[in-house]
Amino acid sequence: MLPGLRAACAAAVARLLAADPDVVVVAGAGSATATWDPDDRLDLSAYAPALSAGGKPGLPLALGLGVMLLDAAGYAGPRVLQAVGEQAPAAECLGLGASLRGLAPRVGLLAMGDGSARRGVAAPGHLDVRAAPFDASVECALRDGDMAALAALDPDLARDLLATGRAVWQMLAGAMSAQGTVGVPAGQVLYADAPLGVGYFVAVLDSPDREPVPVPRA
Repeated sequence: MLPGLRAACAAAVARLLAADPDVVVVAGAGSATATWDPDDRLDLSAYAPALSAGGKPGLPLALGLGVMLLDAAGYAGPRVLQAVGEQAPAAECLGLGASLRGLAPRVGLLAMGDGSARRGVAAPGHLDVRAAPFDASVECALRDGDMAALAALDPDLARDLLATGRAVWQMLAGAMSAQGTVGVPAGQVLYADAPLGVGYFVAVLDSPDREPVPVPRA
């Protein structure tokens, strides 16, 4: 992971934990929507076969990386690991987010999802001129706390652009727009770039019904 991206992720997780949540939900894109065992971890053998420990398959990549960030921050409290199907329709994602918001009075949500993988000629999906504007719209929505914009993302366009985070962002919109939430979330983007042609954002969103927690300096 690039140093700037890694530092931004650490700062975002520190802010999440500083809010003293009752439970932390780690959500990431997966092949299907499913809840995983909170003790599961990323299976590194998919990337380095010599590291395989055998046994059951590990977490989906996005979900596993989120768990690694949480572990690195020293969090040992209750956690829920939720994979969100990459092809799940928007309504399903929004409903899932609303249900996760109701797990406890104070839910911390660590949402892991990539932007477009078509941001340059050397990108995994090669260049698509629609990729940069798509990612810019996501970045703007996160900065402005515009959950309606995230909810309205086009699943077909996201699929064309290999933006696997679309379903997770719409799940986030469902959680931040759940019944009983009044006002606009306070958003702050800590990182937005496309190293190696893949769009990455690191943002923090504070629920409008509580005071924001300052972002720790990296």
